[in-house]
Amino acid sequence: MKLKWNLLKGVFLERLNRFTVMVKVDEKKHRVHLADPGRLKELLVPGTEVLISERKGFKRKTKYEALAFRKKGLWVVVNSRLHNKLAEELLRRGLISELKNYQVVRREYVFGGSRIDFLLKGPQGETCLLEVKGCTLVKDGVALFPDAPTERGRRHIDELVKALSLGMEAAFLFLVLRRDAKVFKVNRETDPWFADSLRRAHEKGVKIFSYSFSYQRGEIKPLRRISVNI
Repeated sequence: MKLKWNLLKGVFLERLNRFTVMVKVDEKKHRVHLADPGRLKELLVPGTEVLISERKGFKRKTKYEALAFRKKGLWVVVNSRLHNKLAEELLRRGLISELKNYQVVRREYVFGGSRIDFLLKGPQGETCLLEVKGCTLVKDGVALFPDAPTERGRRHIDELVKALSLGMEAAFLFLVLRRDAKVFKVNRETDPWFADSLRRAHEKGVKIFSYSFSYQRGEIKPLRRISVNI
């Protein structure tokens, strides 16, 4: 996916709140929107290089938004509003074999008490709920999700299990937004309740996929499908 963003390179200074960071560009400080609610402790280190872009729209509280932080020589994408676009690219290109020829029927589909990212329709008319999560934390080649306890994530698991009971298919897609991951693993140490819920859901039939991406020169590219360790 090529980004038509006018990118600036800056230096991260501090996190002001959950969705705002301070970045210095050419000796000027800017409040920058951070579209990622995770802790991001390994990325938000003062002095870290960051790519930002000007936000369009008159009702924005901040002029810029963050795209990626540089970690050990590679860029890690931290913009969650790109997640569904990347997921659609995987679907469109048939890179997830289990969902090949599935079509997007609806985005942000309301199911139960949650919004699920996609309602899909399969080649035989089957329906599938697909929830997409972004992952930025990687340790020794292992991608870990979540990096903070996620009650919302557990609710999504419950909804997908409910969908199975109604005769639908259900799946999670974890997007690892950096190129150095070799395997995906649920971060039990950070959120054991999410880990247990996802394992039980998988045993009941919820499918789990993970794909890694790389960012270079204004383009985010699917890199490889990586194995999942539940």
